[in-house]
Amino acid sequence: MSSGIDKLNKRGVKTSYASTIIGISLVLFMIGIVLGGIFGLENIQKQAKESLQGDLFFSPELNSADIKQIEQELKTWPQFHDVFFVSPERAIEEFSGEDQNKENILEIFAGENPLPPTIGFKPKEEHATLEGMKKIEEEILAAYGDSVEDVNYDEGSVQDVNLGFKQFVYLFGVVALLLIIVAVAMINNTIRLALYSKRFSIKTMQLVGATSRYIRKPFLWQSIGMGLVSGVIAMALLFVLFYALNNVVDSIEITYDIKTFLMLLLSLLSLGVVITLVSTWFALNKYLRMKLDDLY
Repeated sequence: MSSGIDKLNKRGVKTSYASTIIGISLVLFMIGIVLGGIFGLENIQKQAKESLQGDLFFSPELNSADIKQIEQELKTWPQFHDVFFVSPERAIEEFSGEDQNKENILEIFAGENPLPPTIGFKPKEEHATLEGMKKIEEEILAAYGDSVEDVNYDEGSVQDVNLGFKQFVYLFGVVALLLIIVAVAMINNTIRLALYSKRFSIKTMQLVGATSRYIRKPFLWQSIGMGLVSGVIAMALLFVLFYALNNVVDSIEITYDIKTFLMLLLSLLSLGVVITLVSTWFALNKYLRMKLDDLY
């Protein structure tokens, strides 16, 4: 009889642990979706910023060889993601778009290419702001003096890229904060319910002389384990979701580098451990302070 009761108790404890881990995993999964969106947005923002382009126009006295020499020097500057020489032939192809338009332009100018050789540059992410682009312009004009006639870039595009992504980051940040608050409340309630079934065991250990530290220790270690396991499960669910979106929806392509993957995994593991640990600590203190009559 007693062995049957013990089996039922053990089964109940295991079921309680499993349901607690599942509940925490689902909450962390929802947080992971938002965090993944934030990290993915940062990668998109970096690509968008580093796709901004500026152009250097030179005085007519400079030939292509001189301009290419300047190109090689600019490639050593730390502000640039990419620097490239644009020949007159390449410039007119990009400007005209089609061979027929190219022929029409050449006919207008009596067969001569009106576009001069230029240098195009793409700034690194941290320099792709209005202030950064203006500073680049000042440094180029200071370094090459009369050789450079103009540094051209679209200020509106630079401003739109920075402002648009800032709004998205703030929106995702607010959503993430709200989800974390909800997660703390839900995980806290889940752990309280899990510990509720052990309130008599906690009080019994306390009555036979066990210290609060001794009683807390196994529960706190258990909460750390549940947080880690829940974080791993949540990360696995995220990968399943990303894989499904990549393969089912053609217009969506989700890619993450190893650094972003590690940041997302570490964030979920940290949140899982911290929230379960803090919730377990406060729930245990509640039952340790309770009188025996209040447990019923």
